[in-house]
Parts: sequence; C-alpha cells; structure tokens
Amino acid sequence: MAEKKDVIFENYNKVLDRIGKAASSVGRDHEDVKLVVVTKLRSTDTVKKLIDFGVRNLGENRVEEAVPKIMAVAGQIGVQWHMIGHVQSRKARQVCEHFNLIHSLDRIKLANRLDRFAEEFERTLPVLLQFNVSGEAAKSGWAAYNEAGWSELLPEMEKIVQLKNLEVRGLMTMAPFSQNHEEARPFFVKLRKLRDFLMKKFPETNWDELSMGMSGDYEVGVQEGATIVRIGTAILGERIY
Repeated sequence: MAEKKDVIFENYNKVLDRIGKAASSVGRDHEDVKLVVVTKLRSTDTVKKLIDFGVRNLGENRVEEAVPKIMAVAGQIGVQWHMIGHVQSRKARQVCEHFNLIHSLDRIKLANRLDRFAEEFERTLPVLLQFNVSGEAAKSGWAAYNEAGWSELLPEMEKIVQLKNLEVRGLMTMAPFSQNHEEARPFFVKLRKLRDFLMKKFPETNWDELSMGMSGDYEVGVQEGATIVRIGTAILGERIY
C-alpha cells in the first residue's frame, strides 16, 4: 500500500507541475487555478490519504457514493467537496446539505429546488452553471453550442441570478472526449466567450470561475482560462482502490 501511496502523491505533484507550466505559457499565475481531485469510485481510505497529502478540494459525481466519504472526513479542516456530476432533482436536498460548490447546475427546476433547500439549511449555496458548448446529445447543460442562440438563454439566467439563496460563481463545461487534447480547445474558448457574454448582461453577478478541463485536456483548459480543473485518472490511475 505504501507504494500506491507514493504513486498517487507523485502523480498529484506531476499534475500540479503541469498546471503551473500551462499557466506560465500564457502568462497566468498557477495559483489562479484550483485542482479538484475527483474521487468517484475510490475508497474512503484513498480520500483520507489524499487529505494527508494536503489535498483540500475533492470532487464526486454521485451523491449516494459521496456522502459516506464526506461524513468519514467531516472533522478535517478546510476540506471542500465539489459536486461535479449530474444532479437528480430528488437528490437536491442532500447535495445542498453536503457540498461546498455545485459545478453542475444545468436547469431551472434544479436551481429552484436548490434555492429552496439552501433556505431551509440557512446557507448560501455557491453554484456553477453547466453549459453544453459542443452539441453532444450525451452532455448535460444548457445548449450553448450556437452563439447566435445565446440571447435565448438570458431569461432563465436572469431568474437564476436573482435567487436569494444561490450564489452564481461562474460556468462549467465538458469537452468531447478525444485522444488529441488540442481538440478540446475550441470548446473551452467558447465557454470563456459565453462567460464574457453573460458578464456583460449581468454585471452584478460573479462570473469569475471557469470549471473546464479533466485528465485528458486540463492543460488546454488552463491555457484557455480555467480557474478549476477536475482531475481523477491522471492522479489516481485507472484502477479502483
């Protein structure tokens, strides 16, 4: 087990180094990019090891899998849990109760439910709005692949930014899978342009965060302005342990 621990730590540092180099290549500061380590399908022991390494931002896709891990490390100072997967409406209450940042707010119905539960928990819930900028049918998020149609998004965006118990912090997307990470670039560029478009329309809202980039394309994401990258396999490997 000690060997696996060393490999994870080595991978983690390699990813941090590559984030730094990608940021430097476009004149950005590496400290402006937050690394969320994705622990889906990983054990609570692995989560605890990551925390021992100094990891404080952890991402999960499924509420039912995440909650036991969250509870198991509840006493750890500074740990932030990120919901990065699709949120079912019936899981909205648990998401609101247990997570620090929701990356995957993708519909008005969910926004209203999260707002209601946030009020119940007497908290303000930070959220990112998920957009589908590729047009892939399998991808969640508001359809934003056609720039000519962005104005049609505004009525729902206006409703969301006015919800009293949600704090919009920016946008999230997923690029299509490709062995060539450069193919992700136009989609990250489009998300950044969409963020700038929304910033002009709703200047009172904070649109600073761009969650884009995973194990296969995070360096491109950083070069195109990502402030959050979501990395699992590149750190933890393909195996489940």
